[in-house]
Amino acid sequence: MIPVNTPLLSGNELKYVTECIESGWISSEGAFVTRFETEFAQYVNRKHAMAVSNGSAALDIAVKALGIGKDDEVIMPTFTIISPAQSVVTTGATPVLVDSDPITWNMDVSQIEAKITSKTKAILVVHIYGLPVDMDPVLALCEKYNLKLIEDAAEMHGQTYKGKMCGSFGDISIFSFYPNKHITTGEGGMIVCNDEDIAEQCKKLRNLAFETKGRRFVHNEIGWNYRMTNLQAALGVAQLEKIDYHIQRKREIGSLYNEGLKGLTGFQFPLKKTDYAENIYWVFGLLADSEKQQEDLVKKLNNAQIGTRPFFWCMHEQPIFKKMGLFKSESYPVAEKLARNGFYIPSGLGLSNEEIATVCELLLR
Repeated sequence: MIPVNTPLLSGNELKYVTECIESGWISSEGAFVTRFETEFAQYVNRKHAMAVSNGSAALDIAVKALGIGKDDEVIMPTFTIISPAQSVVTTGATPVLVDSDPITWNMDVSQIEAKITSKTKAILVVHIYGLPVDMDPVLALCEKYNLKLIEDAAEMHGQTYKGKMCGSFGDISIFSFYPNKHITTGEGGMIVCNDEDIAEQCKKLRNLAFETKGRRFVHNEIGWNYRMTNLQAALGVAQLEKIDYHIQRKREIGSLYNEGLKGLTGFQFPLKKTDYAENIYWVFGLLADSEKQQEDLVKKLNNAQIGTRPFFWCMHEQPIFKKMGLFKSESYPVAEKLARNGFYIPSGLGLSNEEIATVCELLLR
């Protein structure tokens, strides 16, 4: 079996987790949480970082911390995981969708301005699969229309846009540390920003909205228990120490697949680079010419015990959002093709060169 993802835990993970256990500091109050936050903020060039339990939690807090709520609109891509849209919807706000760029697979930023109305409160960008969104046009729109920018950099640890770290662009930006990410804490997430008031609100919301002053257990608003544990943060510190190697290895995996699959026809490969970024290959995706072609190849791989995952399903086609009356009669053809015809092959940091060769050989057979 070659799984679709294998994490790489080759540094100080065991040492730091053992330190947590031996010291007894395993909850969210341990020293590794603060250390991880400080070092991660420095890495992405942010003033503040708040560790949380997962990337979806980070989005929940980010949307609420910016004051987004009922009657507000947030422009975002239809092609993404459900978490960003779910975070918007649960505040009472409405996601307003745009289609994907057929080459980069990210949101088509040329479609954003036409979707801006008097209700638009923010633009939520999601960097997809290895290349960042083209940020300059988005930043210009935020300035022109006085909009907030939420940056979902869940898949982009270490990626840059024109030399500037992904995660450093938004009024508030988020990361995920799920096991398939460049940095993993098992589960976990991070919120980063430069505004001290926003940072304090995020800290409050992740901790059941406890007040910093006054009697404990008396609450003036609703928050969540979204804290990260010291055990998770210990993993994160060890992973961050290895991030440069992780990025190098991901690009090696991408290069090996690009070379090994040269003879594969009928599929679009991930774009190697744009004029603003080189692909970091969070995953190595393949986009088939037809849905049947995708289904046949996925079945072939799975029968050979080689793991795959389908691409994200579009937000405008999610059954739960249809039940809520959202996105009626909306169509986004590029994103729909990505969702139906796309999948990715084993891409984890723990993948060996021999396993890559095996995957390539079967794909070309």
